[in-house]
Amino acid sequence: MGQIVVDWANLETEQRNPNSDRIDEASALEICRIINREDAGVAAAVEEALPAIAAVMDLVANALSAGGRLFYLGAGTSGRLGVLDASDCPPTYNTDPAMVQGVIAGGEAAVFSAVEGAEDDAEGAVGPFSARKLRPPDVVLGIAASGVTPFVIGGLRYARECECRTVFLCCSPVPGHDVGNSGVDADAYIVVPVGPEVITGSTRMKAGTATKMVLNMISTGTMVLQGKTFGNLMVDLQPKSAKLRDRAGRILGALTGLTPSEATVRLTESDWDLKLALVMELCNLEPAAAREQLQRYGGHLKRAVSCDHPS
Repeated sequence: MGQIVVDWANLETEQRNPNSDRIDEASALEICRIINREDAGVAAAVEEALPAIAAVMDLVANALSAGGRLFYLGAGTSGRLGVLDASDCPPTYNTDPAMVQGVIAGGEAAVFSAVEGAEDDAEGAVGPFSARKLRPPDVVLGIAASGVTPFVIGGLRYARECECRTVFLCCSPVPGHDVGNSGVDADAYIVVPVGPEVITGSTRMKAGTATKMVLNMISTGTMVLQGKTFGNLMVDLQPKSAKLRDRAGRILGALTGLTPSEATVRLTESDWDLKLALVMELCNLEPAAAREQLQRYGGHLKRAVSCDHPS
C-alpha cells in the first residue's frame, strides 16, 4: 500500500492548548473547570458536522437494508469506541452481531490494553477484513482522531479495493480531503475539529467525546430509520435481563393499555418478542399471522400496526 508520511508537528491534535498550559499548577476543582470548559465546545463542533453525519446515516441504513454490514475501523481509543458502539447494537436493537462490528488495531487484546505499534501497520486491517469476507454492500467507517492513522487509512484503501463504501471520521481539518500526505480517499467524510486537547495529544478526551457522540448518532439514527423503534421506545430490544424484561412489559403496557400481568402473559405467548407481542395485541392477531404481518413490512413496527392485513 505504500508508506504513509505524516507531518506530526502540524497536526491540530498535536498542538498545545493555551487554555490548559498551567494545568499542573491548578487545584483539583480548577482542573475540573478547565476540562469542563473545553468539553463544552465539543457539542458545537459536532453540530457543524450534522449534515455530513446525516448523509452517512442514510448511507449506512441503505447498506444494512440491502444486506450489508457496518464495520468501525480504528486504533486505540478510536478503535475501542467503535467496538463499544458495535457491541451495544444487538442487545439494544436485536441485531445480528455480524451486522455492526468493530475492527481494532491489535485485535481483541487491544480493547483492554494498548498494543504498541499496531496503529502504524497500514496493512493490519487486511487480515481481519479478509477473514470477515468484506464485500459490497458493506460499509467501512474509519475513525482516526488525528486523521493520519496508517491502520485506518490502509484499511479504507483495502475496503475500496473490495468495492465497499467508505467513511472517514476524524477530529482534525481535512484540507481537500487530503490529511497530511496520507491521501485519504473515502466516499464520505465527517470532520469534527474540536481543537487542541487539554493534555497535548491526549485524543481520548475531546476527540474521544466527539467520536462517541457521532457514533451514537449514526448507529441510533440508522436503527430508527430501519423501524427498530416505535416513537422513542426501544421495541426491538433483547429482554434477556430482569431490567429489560421489565422494560418490555412497561412498553407493551404503555402502547396497548395492558396491565403488567396481562403484558407478561402476552409477552410469554410471543416468546418475549416485544414487536410480535405488540402486533398481536394492536392488530388482534395470532402469533403466526402477527409474524407474517411484521415480515410484510420488513420488521417496521409502526407500519405493521397499521393493521392493513388480510381478514
